[in-house]
Amino acid sequence: MASICINEKLTDDELRSILSKLENDKDKEIFGLVCKRWLGLQSNGRKRLAARAGPHMLQKMAARFSRLIELDLSQSVSRSFYPGVTDSDLAVIADGFRCLKVLNLQNCKGISDKGMSSIGGGLSSLQSLNGSYCRKLTDKGLSAVAEGSQGLRSLHLDGCKFVTDEVLKALSKNCPNLEELGLQGCTSITDFGLADLVSGCRQIHFLDINKCSNVGDSGVSTVSEACSSFMKTLKLMDCFRVGNKSILSLAKFCKNLETLIIGGCRDISDESIKSLATSCQSSLKNLRMDWCLNVSNSSISFILTKCRNLEALDIGCCGEVTDSVFHGLGAMETEMRLKVLKISSCPKITVTGIGMLLDKCNSLEYLDVRSCPHITKSGCDEVGLQFPDCCKVNFNGSLNEPDVLL
Repeated sequence: MASICINEKLTDDELRSILSKLENDKDKEIFGLVCKRWLGLQSNGRKRLAARAGPHMLQKMAARFSRLIELDLSQSVSRSFYPGVTDSDLAVIADGFRCLKVLNLQNCKGISDKGMSSIGGGLSSLQSLNGSYCRKLTDKGLSAVAEGSQGLRSLHLDGCKFVTDEVLKALSKNCPNLEELGLQGCTSITDFGLADLVSGCRQIHFLDINKCSNVGDSGVSTVSEACSSFMKTLKLMDCFRVGNKSILSLAKFCKNLETLIIGGCRDISDESIKSLATSCQSSLKNLRMDWCLNVSNSSISFILTKCRNLEALDIGCCGEVTDSVFHGLGAMETEMRLKVLKISSCPKITVTGIGMLLDKCNSLEYLDVRSCPHITKSGCDEVGLQFPDCCKVNFNGSLNEPDVLL
């Protein structure tokens, strides 16, 4: 009986169909080792790639992975090297990876506006760009990206200190489908820039303006109203100009809000927090309000009993909070869903309060009680507190913190 060669019987489309059914990346790599034809099909079908390469190697990669959708060239903070990725590399990427939709350049410190202009000129299909901590970037290069990649949905520019309101104007004018924007530490961003942004980008569901110290109530209120149907995550940590007006605006307009970070916003007080808890009682999952020194037992107790889907709460350094914050839990008919609770530096909370919490919360996974003098391991053992099996209790700072509230 004559032998049959599989390459003579199966078409390229049939082989691609077989490849598409392989879920494991290792299996896909093995597929490409069969022969040159199979390697070519495997390479052309690859969608994602993480790499460290110069212009010459990137050109080879572009020829081999012609249908690449996602390229990760990011560097870690601890292992980033200079210059790493350069403007020349970005020019090759813009010319060779025309199908690219996702590009991660986080911590690539060597790139500048010249490289960003190449991206804007070549990657019209780009939907997601992470340029966080690319510290040379300015409005000029990022505006070129907004103008050239008008389908942009996600943009992260954390730590890009030269970014100003001009970038927000460019996004508003060119990128109406923008959904996710990270501007942490971009201290030149102002209320006026946020107003410009949401005049054209009204579908934003994630906005990180942590440590944007020139943002205040006016900007936050404008964003709340413009993006009311979409906003789910808003981060305002250390925005010291943000106060009750912002929270009341969120309560009025953003009833689907899931995550709110307001740590360090010291002018926020009980009444606005209660309004937020009432409006977002079904949606709110994560709330960080450490160093909100004007909140007290009444608003935090209201949150714990009203927000039935709450999973993470940080009230660290709210020094006036006492065990009374947990008194209302006993009247709840259902178990709490709380997984993360941070009460570090709340000296008036004791093991009695923790006991009341545990009676209604079997889902707790992390409890931070650092610098709580009345809550110690020996004290918890002495009164017989039973923590859930999966719960890690941070008594002295020896445990890694979950990043859900960062």
